[in-house]
Amino acid sequence: MPAPQSHEKLLTVIDLPQPTGADLWPPEDSRRDARLHKPLRAVVGAVELILAALAVWGSFACWKAGVVPVVITYGETTTLESQRYFGGPLAGAIGLGVLAAILVVDAIRQFLLAVRAKGRKPKEPKLS
Repeated sequence: MPAPQSHEKLLTVIDLPQPTGADLWPPEDSRRDARLHKPLRAVVGAVELILAALAVWGSFACWKAGVVPVVITYGETTTLESQRYFGGPLAGAIGLGVLAAILVVDAIRQFLLAVRAKGRKPKEPKLS
């Protein structure tokens, strides 16, 4: 019967004194905080909505170019109607639709930052 395996012993950890003092932390940044509330963001949001509308228009135009009806007539009585799909314009239509969705979401974000996000007032200490 083999002997039970022994467990590895860890070496003792040397407890060194920890440094203390003001020079542990970097000095406070004296620069002004970046502001999120900028009314110019509303203009950026409006431009993004216009671009999104153009992207939707382009998406419909690409989709229409990607689907072509095919009509074949045999004799006087037989007519076959089908549609032919082209991948390039359809992929472009999908891509423009996704771009329009992203632009609309970012335009909403820009409008909200233009209207709502104002600097928070610092908390005043409670007196007890």
